[in-house]
Amino acid sequence: MKNTLLLFGSFIVYCCGTSQSSTAVAPELDTKPNIESAVVTYAESITAKELKEYLYTFAGDDFEGRDTGEPGQKKAAEYLKSQYKSMGIPSPIGGDDYFQEIPESYFRGDIKSSENVLAFIEGSEKPDEIVVISAHYDHVGVDKQGNIYNGADDDGSGTVSLLELAEAFVKAKKDGLGPKRSILFLHVTGEEKGLYGSRFYTENPVFPLANTVTNLNIDMIGRIDKKHEEAEKNNYVYLIGSDRLSTELHAISEEANTKYTKLDLDYTYNAKDDPNRFYFRSDHYNFAKHNIPIIFYFNGVHEDYHKPTDTAEKIEYDLMAKRSRLVFYTAWEVANRDERIIVDGIGKETGE
Repeated sequence: MKNTLLLFGSFIVYCCGTSQSSTAVAPELDTKPNIESAVVTYAESITAKELKEYLYTFAGDDFEGRDTGEPGQKKAAEYLKSQYKSMGIPSPIGGDDYFQEIPESYFRGDIKSSENVLAFIEGSEKPDEIVVISAHYDHVGVDKQGNIYNGADDDGSGTVSLLELAEAFVKAKKDGLGPKRSILFLHVTGEEKGLYGSRFYTENPVFPLANTVTNLNIDMIGRIDKKHEEAEKNNYVYLIGSDRLSTELHAISEEANTKYTKLDLDYTYNAKDDPNRFYFRSDHYNFAKHNIPIIFYFNGVHEDYHKPTDTAEKIEYDLMAKRSRLVFYTAWEVANRDERIIVDGIGKETGE
């Protein structure tokens, strides 16, 4: 088809008697991909089907509730490593080592050593500036009666969403479309015990915190809470912290949603006087403490929260995919815009 069009174009130039010389040729057709269309294609590669396949494995009994330092958590870490290797996404640590080891002495109580899992896509133009996308992959294990707490929503949903996000970004990179800034996929351990993994990372960062542009943190995006059970209300996600440190990040998030995902963005838990204090209760907080702009994506608490009944068959996979795509579109803009997002918030917010 391309050769036919070029010949036809040359014929027109010749016959119209323009001022060009007889050696003139038709202008080259624009072969650049339509960037916006490509971005949508990458986002749409985040599918309910693939999320479900991942989650039925990750929140299955074989991982024994992924309790910090226990064999099930170790198995989950190896699973994540194997997925990144199969996608061809390297570790930022080097070689075959995808684990940031956290010694037993770092934890309080009877907790064995554990590890964060890290994968990294290097930026094409601004590789030293880092966008961190995070989720905790631990849960609470097995109770004395032998009941396994599979944690499908908490936070299997965030964990497998990171895998799908990584796959979307690596497809873009292979197509030569960025990202301009680097992206770190950070699976943290020990969240259920006290945000240990994210605290350890921010105290021992693989990349300087000064170079960290934002942290987009996903913790429970697979379910619907009681407030949104009615059909006309269930196309939602809670956003927490998006405007606290960067009004620009908040605007990017809002624009991405308006343009693409069209979710109802619920800021109830972003209120400074929120009695639940969710802003201080997930891994993004350890980045916010260092004045790194954050967004926390959350579906709210439901009846299966921290119970053995938080299982994969109860997940709303289509909605989970849409929420994950919002993270993708937001991360895409932050990673590819010309200038780093501004930090114009009120500064360090403490709540410990």
